[in-house]
Amino acid sequence: MSAVEQTEQKPDNSFTAERLQGVYDAITKRRDIRSFLPDPVPKELLARVLNAANNAPSVGFMQPWDFLIVENMETRKKIQAHVEQERVHAAKGFESQRGDWYLKFKLEGIIDAPVNVLVTCDPSSFGPSVIGRNTIKETDVYSAVCAVQNLWLAARAEGLGVGWVSILKNNILKDILGIPEHIIPVAYLCIGYVDKFDDEPLLKTVGWLPKRSLDDTIYAERWGQKPDLKYSGYLNGNGSK
Repeated sequence: MSAVEQTEQKPDNSFTAERLQGVYDAITKRRDIRSFLPDPVPKELLARVLNAANNAPSVGFMQPWDFLIVENMETRKKIQAHVEQERVHAAKGFESQRGDWYLKFKLEGIIDAPVNVLVTCDPSSFGPSVIGRNTIKETDVYSAVCAVQNLWLAARAEGLGVGWVSILKNNILKDILGIPEHIIPVAYLCIGYVDKFDDEPLLKTVGWLPKRSLDDTIYAERWGQKPDLKYSGYLNGNGSK
C-alpha cells in the first residue's frame, strides 16, 4: 500500500456532523448567568452535569476536584452578604464613572439560583508523586478548572445556566462552609434554569471589554511573532468547521 493510499484511509474518529455541531454550540452559546428561574434542578440532571465535571482531564490523572453542593438558604445568605461587601469594595478600584457603572451590574445569583456548587481542589490528591505536579505545582488547580469547564458546557447543553461568582475571598468562604485548610476553593457556581441565553456575553454587549479575535491570540514559533495566514479565515460564524 502506498503512502498516499495510507493517508486516504486514515481512521475518522470525528463525531457526526450533528453531534459535532452540538459540541461547538455548547461552547459558543455558553454564558455567565446572573439571573435564574426558581424552578428546581432535578437531582438526576445535576448528577449528569457533575458527572461531566468528574470526567474532566487532569494532569497525571490526579483528579483533584471535589464538588460541594450548597442549597441551604441561610448559608447562601451569608455568602451573598460577603460578596456584596466585596463588590462595594471592588468598585473603589475603578475610576469614578466606571465604578458607578460596575455597581449597576447584577454579578451573582446566589439566592436566585436553586442550587450552588463549589468546585474545590485538593493539592494532596493521590499524594505528592503525581506526574506533572513536581514540575508545575499549579497543575492541580489547572486540572480543577477543567472540571469547571466540563460542568459549564454540560449544563449549557442541558439548558441550564451557570454563573461563576468570583467577588469573594476564599478564607471567608472556607470559614462559612467548613472547608479544611489545605483545600483550595476554585469556583463558586450558581446553577439553574434561565429565561433566555443572550446572544453575546453581557460585558461585551455593554462595552465593558471587547472580544479578542482569534488572530489576535495566535503567535507562531516565538512569542510576539505573528503567523503568515489569518486563522479566522478558516472559521464560520460559530467557530466550527
